[in-house]
Amino acid sequence: MYWLELLILTCYTGALLFIFLYSISQLSLVYQYRKASRKGLIKQPAKVTEDYRCPIVTVQLPIYNELYVVERLIDAVAKLEWPEDKLEIQVLDDSNDETVELVAAKVNEWKTKGLDIQHIRREDRKGFKAGALQYGTSIAKGEFLAIFDADFVPQPDFLKGSVPHFDSDEKIGVVQTRWGHINEKYSMLTKLQAFGLNTHFRVEQNGRAQGGHFLNFNGTAGIWRRTCIADAGGWKADTLTEDLDLSYRAQLNGWKIFYTPEIVAPAELPAAMGAIKSQQYRWTKGAAETSRKLLPKVLKAPLPLGTKFHATFHLLNSAVFICIVITALLSVPVLFIRNQSDSWELLMDISMMFLMGYVFLVIFYWNGFKDDELSFWQNLKTFAPQMFMLLSVFLGLSVHNALAVFEGLMGKKSPFVRTPKFNIKDKKDSWKGNIYFSKKINPLTVIEGLLSLYFFAGLGLAFYFNDFALLPFHILLSLGFLLVFYYSVQHTRHA
Repeated sequence: MYWLELLILTCYTGALLFIFLYSISQLSLVYQYRKASRKGLIKQPAKVTEDYRCPIVTVQLPIYNELYVVERLIDAVAKLEWPEDKLEIQVLDDSNDETVELVAAKVNEWKTKGLDIQHIRREDRKGFKAGALQYGTSIAKGEFLAIFDADFVPQPDFLKGSVPHFDSDEKIGVVQTRWGHINEKYSMLTKLQAFGLNTHFRVEQNGRAQGGHFLNFNGTAGIWRRTCIADAGGWKADTLTEDLDLSYRAQLNGWKIFYTPEIVAPAELPAAMGAIKSQQYRWTKGAAETSRKLLPKVLKAPLPLGTKFHATFHLLNSAVFICIVITALLSVPVLFIRNQSDSWELLMDISMMFLMGYVFLVIFYWNGFKDDELSFWQNLKTFAPQMFMLLSVFLGLSVHNALAVFEGLMGKKSPFVRTPKFNIKDKKDSWKGNIYFSKKINPLTVIEGLLSLYFFAGLGLAFYFNDFALLPFHILLSLGFLLVFYYSVQHTRHA
């Protein structure tokens, strides 16, 4: 029994330590962001002067079976304000359904209006999105390549506000802009996603940029210098996050990523739990694959210690989900050990201290959420319930994401799983009848339901032992797994 208790507490404390260190890295980014905000260093949109010579820009639209949103995307990109003789649009269409006909008709419509737009089809879907981008880049005319995923609707001034930034430094390889949200108010799930993404773009990307640390191209709504892509080795399909992979390879070669948060590219957030899970699976597994591939190179590179520290936790951020699952599953046995053994008081105290990592994450999200024009109490009134729900759903997705991370770290390969798009803007819209939405309930959903019961049992034990130290954690866990289970079943039944 002694060795079992030691094993449980060691694993529990070790996982909490990783979360704590990750939270410290995020807290450091908060400091960099706030310092830059006070000094007015947050980058503004570029200004196109009368004598500015517009370079040739190729806009790339990687498409695969986007029946519901592809026309909206092409129409938006066709209205970008840029000289017609300096703008090329590539619709990189790997579709195998009716999307092909829709794209062909829409491309022909804009061609007749004088736009340089091409419908590009490959013989096979080799390399998925990375393969499509690499092929498009090989035949592109542009010196700069702007990329938009199918769920984006860029504003007409997007290129004017971003491309001129490249002139400020010849080592800028990427200009990344901020994502906006078309359907943020559609449901609780879209509000929570917007909450999380806003913090990433407001605090994390700004903090990395101001601290001189490695950033990442976010896969869309950004522009690449073509020579940077070539110098970094081009697009690779050996990870599911080709964007993170190329970003790090480019920065290891001395290129910079320029982040400008005041240019916003609106996009549609996944509205159904199944779509959220698909996106989370790709992001978390891809990040783990990229860390496996590039972290040794980062650690060996001649970089400042602070940059290596942030790059390590940036690449390993998806591993947080494995640590969350470990601490969650072991928290119930830890409750027993706390109340039935007097041998581990010091280790218990240390582990409880590391729970502060969750408090640091709350501070991180608070800085991404608060509106400086509102009072503290006005901000808190809206922030508190959203933060509570975000943490709950974040924890509820932990097992799903941890499995994806584990596969990535172990080198298990899987195909690029697209996120279903629904063309949902407001509450009157629905995904009912969407042909891309899976009608099957994943067996993991059943496990998520059972885990909700497991953590409800942890709540009962808190009252049985009269020990409420882990009560908030178990409330979040039980509710989080219940919500993920409920929405997974409910959204699948109504697909």
